Amino acid sequence: MRTQRNDAAAREAKLEALHAQLTEAVGALVASDDWRRALEFAARFRSRSFNNTMLIYAKHQAAYAAGRVSAPSPTYVAGFKQWLSLGRHVDKGQSGSTILAPVTVRFASSMPSDGNSWRRLGRGERPRLGEAVRSRMIGLRPAHVWDVSQTSGEPLPEQPRATLLTGLAPEGLWDGLVDQITARGFGLRLVSTAAAIGGANGLTDYTTREVSVRMDMDDAAQVKTLAHELGHVRMHGPDNEDAVLHRGVAEVEAESVALMVGAAHHLDTRSYTIPYVISWASSVEGKTPVEVVQSTAERVRAAAVTILDALPTSQIADGTPPGLDRRTPLPPRPTRTAEAADRRPMEVAGP
Repeated sequence: MRTQRNDAAAREAKLEALHAQLTEAVGALVASDDWRRALEFAARFRSRSFNNTMLIYAKHQAAYAAGRVSAPSPTYVAGFKQWLSLGRHVDKGQSGSTILAPVTVRFASSMPSDGNSWRRLGRGERPRLGEAVRSRMIGLRPAHVWDVSQTSGEPLPEQPRATLLTGLAPEGLWDGLVDQITARGFGLRLVSTAAAIGGANGLTDYTTREVSVRMDMDDAAQVKTLAHELGHVRMHGPDNEDAVLHRGVAEVEAESVALMVGAAHHLDTRSYTIPYVISWASSVEGKTPVEVVQSTAERVRAAAVTILDALPTSQIADGTPPGLDRRTPLPPRPTRTAEAADRRPMEVAGP
């Protein structure tokens, strides 16, 4: 019993240390106006949560500064046994990045539609005849991953790389974004100048269910603006209370989604208006910019991944080593339907 308590205390201490490391990493990025670099990095590792992306980023930077790895940024990361399954092994003396891994348990029910009917299965316990089984995350535990540069062995399969001409949008990206906007019941209106939409580059109107984009910009700027507006369409309807009450939250999220979508296509982001993001994060009453970024980061990543997965475009890899099967996503948690509150539609302008 004492050993179990000691193990639990040690795990909690590690989780607290990881949380402190994560807060420090995100705080440094926001304070240094380096949110663009963080999002570009997250786009390359979008198969993982934003928190784990930042933990990997911070640990790899420390290893690079100490001369333990040769490149300033990781490319592919995986666990010890995952690398072995690909014919590679972790090099002696290489310490991995500690991340937060889910702890899951299985539940069974003979009436899956009844949220109160699910019972937890013990280790090795089998469901009864006719019962449905679902896995559910109940907590987190520390785990370790290593970058490919910290391993040796069989070469990884080559991945196709997206190419981009300066000033042009990646092939198929505009049409793919338009398809997602129209699929959600919004029309697209192209305007000649910003004057037609109040001086903005783009505008999402929930009352008329219309997205407007100014056309007197180069292709890359147009497609980035369209991704920004798609972020609004997906995330900021009148049922999103935070976005309704705080435009700063909506703008931080939409622009961050646009940055991740662009970065996944090698779209040049040097001219992106990061002060725009920081200024909106600073405008949310009662929250620091760091708190705004932390509270929106995982929503941004999830929205960007959903958009990217539906695009028929050539994209950079998502951080999962080629040849390694992706884990099957967990089944959804049974939920009760809540009646949506009646809120006034809002309009959100792009950057």
